[in-house]
Amino acid sequence: MGEQSVTVRRGVTDPARRRHATAVLVGIIAGCIGAIVKFGWEVPFPPRTPERNATNPPQAFAELLGVPPDITHATYELSGNALPWFSFLMHFGFSIGFAVLYCVVAEQWPRIKLWQGVAYGLVVWIVWHWLLMPALGVVPPLWDQPPAEHASELTGHAAWMWVIELTRRDLRNRLTHEPDAEVPLTSPFR
Repeated sequence: MGEQSVTVRRGVTDPARRRHATAVLVGIIAGCIGAIVKFGWEVPFPPRTPERNATNPPQAFAELLGVPPDITHATYELSGNALPWFSFLMHFGFSIGFAVLYCVVAEQWPRIKLWQGVAYGLVVWIVWHWLLMPALGVVPPLWDQPPAEHASELTGHAAWMWVIELTRRDLRNRLTHEPDAEVPLTSPFR
């Protein structure tokens, strides 16, 4: 039985083909790029009204954990703009954390890459924006959020993870000089 058929049958990759250290490095890089993509997405498609964004979800979540508002709302100035460094730190941390998890799991369980990572992004969106944050009171209940917020977050999370997957695959393959772990080394589609 060939390498590909064994991988497909079990749904997991050959342990000898996994590159976890590379996956962590790639996840950090892809997570940074993904955070920038998500920031950029929210410029033309803002998910919240200015009033609801006065304390944004990363700030509200941190305050729920006991971080004082003078820290969560602290800013730095660049080109005359007051920018919320704590929100940025949380935003990048979230993106990097989920990107590293995704990249490491993709080494063993390639199904996580369904729809080039978009399915994973949608699961993250549903779990955080529909379940956890409303349950914790960080954002209003699902039915009290405007449709524009759902549309922005749904499409933003899809784009965020799609770019992370594109980055993951390219960097992993460039750094290891081999295709993803589930692709046979003899495959012409490397």
